[in-house]
Amino acid sequence: MESQLELYSDIRKYTPRYEEPLPSTMAAYRALSDEVYKDGALSHKVKRLIALGIALRAGCTACILHQTKLAVEAGASKAEVTEAVSVAIAMSGSAALGWSWRVVKLLEELGRW
Repeated sequence: MESQLELYSDIRKYTPRYEEPLPSTMAAYRALSDEVYKDGALSHKVKRLIALGIALRAGCTACILHQTKLAVEAGASKAEVTEAVSVAIAMSGSAALGWSWRVVKLLEELGRW
């Protein structure tokens, strides 16, 4: 089974190549993202957990890995991440369940499982 950390690294390696021809578009995207994920009524960590649930529903591998990693970096515990996954599964059924293994594997690779 592929390493989720290696896959994440490969995805991140190609991001700048995609962004290169679109500097103003990507700057606008980053500014929006920076603003959205700031602490507010919801903490940065909670926002990342919400984003993880949405990523699972969307079935976006890069998004799942990115949001899991950022949630952990924001201080989310294994219990918090798995509860966010359970909410995604409750709302999306097998669509989220089918992708949840990536979260578990990444948490294992990060030494958080």
